[in-house]
Amino acid sequence: MRLLSTRSGRPARDPGRHPLFARSYARLSVGAESRLGLAGLRERLLTGLSGRVIEIGAGNGLNFRHYPGTVAEVVAIEPEPLLRRLALDAALRARVPVDVVPGAAEALPVKSEAFDAAVLSLVLCSVPDVARALGEVRRVLRPGGEVRFFEHGRGGGRMMTLTQQALDRGPWPFLAGGCHLAREPVAALREAGFRLGPHRRVMVPEKGPALPTSYCALGVAWRPDEPGGR
Repeated sequence: MRLLSTRSGRPARDPGRHPLFARSYARLSVGAESRLGLAGLRERLLTGLSGRVIEIGAGNGLNFRHYPGTVAEVVAIEPEPLLRRLALDAALRARVPVDVVPGAAEALPVKSEAFDAAVLSLVLCSVPDVARALGEVRRVLRPGGEVRFFEHGRGGGRMMTLTQQALDRGPWPFLAGGCHLAREPVAALREAGFRLGPHRRVMVPEKGPALPTSYCALGVAWRPDEPGGR
């Protein structure tokens, strides 16, 4: 999707387009499934889901093959054109129906209370407005609907946190498709009004040196049954 032109007459940059990052991610992410243990984490993330599911920031569709047969439909939102094309190919190989559509996390192109579950998988690090995106997730979930999340963020000791913050202020977001290292996804879910369920810290990779991207949270949260409730 293109934004409106600027006053200079040049097209405004589409914030969803990260062509260099997308090519690198598409090449490296497939190998990371086994090398970093991400395939097993995706399996744990999605086990037990059922009904209609929306996945925000589907990337190149690496989650699709892990959806259980109890899922009736997946609507996968992906703003980046190259990754969306790869996700369309992955959707053809999925064992459940997957519809890949363009869209931004802050303005999901779907009706309110239309889904039983939402999946957030390594996406909150890169959305421009986390609070607004989570507000949209809450809008599209039915009351009592669940959020499955697997997100990386702030972690480690003081020196690691300072390193993450320094990288966020430097070139990292530009080089990594808008990714930020020092966000706190669990706190953001709580602040957005979700009721947190079981969740745990996982390291990626599980063994070896800790990297600024290693500190992940895997778990579940729910939209409250009553409007405005927690």
